Amino acid sequence: MVLLFLISNLSVMNLQAETAAERISRSSEIILNDRIDSVFPLFGPVREMDWEYGWNPEFVYSDDQLVEKGMIFKSPARFEGEQFYLWIVTQYRPAEYLIEYTVSAPDRVWFIHVQCEPIGMKTKANVTYTFTALNEHGAALNKIALHKMYSRNLKDWEEALNYYLKTGTALGSPK
Repeated sequence: MVLLFLISNLSVMNLQAETAAERISRSSEIILNDRIDSVFPLFGPVREMDWEYGWNPEFVYSDDQLVEKGMIFKSPARFEGEQFYLWIVTQYRPAEYLIEYTVSAPDRVWFIHVQCEPIGMKTKANVTYTFTALNEHGAALNKIALHKMYSRNLKDWEEALNYYLKTGTALGSPK
């Protein structure tokens, strides 16, 4: 189902056969100050609203209230020329503390892979972004996006999540 959706979505994107796809990727580990059973659910799209101030996805399809494989939602785009991002939860294995998203826009597709593991009373989260450009414009956007995302090696995520775990509110939100 997801593969068919992505294939049909790609055909609508007017891909040119002569454009070779370009892929770039980066990973970081962050340490979160709580047990894995409290931390892992925060990487789902609904619970992310608890700690990421301003995150407000528009849900398109889901049978579950929080997160499930096959859940589809949209978020506003961050770059000029892109209207929105379409997100699909492509892997969700809570027993393994793993979630992966496939995100698409007309010029690019990317994967966000989050794998958590316990380290005593804390949690280590390994987060990998893998961007694939569908044309030159997408390649340029991917380089900018990857640079912005990892400008602090995801320490902004670590700070926001740990702030939420400590206070119960999102960092930067009005109190």
